[in-house]
Amino acid sequence: MKQIFTLAALATLSLSGMALAHGDVAPQPVNTDALPDVGEEWLTENPYRAEEVGEDTWIKAIEIGSSGYNQNCARCHGLGAVSGGLAPDLRYLEAEEYGDEWYVERFRYGMTQNGITKMPGFGELLGQKAAWAIRTYIETRPDDGALDSHSARLADIRDSLLAGTVTDVAALKEELSGIAAEVETGSGAPVADSVAFEASRVLSDDQTSWKKAGDILTIGLSATQ
Repeated sequence: MKQIFTLAALATLSLSGMALAHGDVAPQPVNTDALPDVGEEWLTENPYRAEEVGEDTWIKAIEIGSSGYNQNCARCHGLGAVSGGLAPDLRYLEAEEYGDEWYVERFRYGMTQNGITKMPGFGELLGQKAAWAIRTYIETRPDDGALDSHSARLADIRDSLLAGTVTDVAALKEELSGIAAEVETGSGAPVADSVAFEASRVLSDDQTSWKKAGDILTIGLSATQ
């Protein structure tokens, strides 16, 4: 069930839920050369949303953000941004300016409680472009159970792709796009970067893309089990 956090709820979680300090973890650099510049002054709203920069740049931000998140954030906030309870589940931070403001404040300065660094500040070390790429990745995570009603059909599609028995690629691509459109994000962002979305995006008449799409579905469906 979707449960979008208010800023007050997230602030409470920040203070109460982050049981393990991770100030001793060195931030890993994130290559953001492929993303457009956003200026020196820190923004208060995500500049890499699709409606602002177009789908291609939005997708690139998700890809870069995924790498940056997994290198720097997953240890405490969970793989795929699914929290295990030690830190806030950032998927439910609203994809709106007030959610962005909370996020960027924590990203830049971190959080300390009783003299213990619960979260280090990443702002100076990783920079603003990395911050917003990671934010873009987080806010496009599907909600819990968002694929449950489609998992059986996605498994069938995966099997046909890997077996090379697809007869109408265009129709299958359209079906995957339709499924993707029904997958809700935890943040309220309009489009989830789900496995259905990714599989649809790579699928083409080139049969090498069939295996790639099938592998995306295999990994994604395994992660939901």
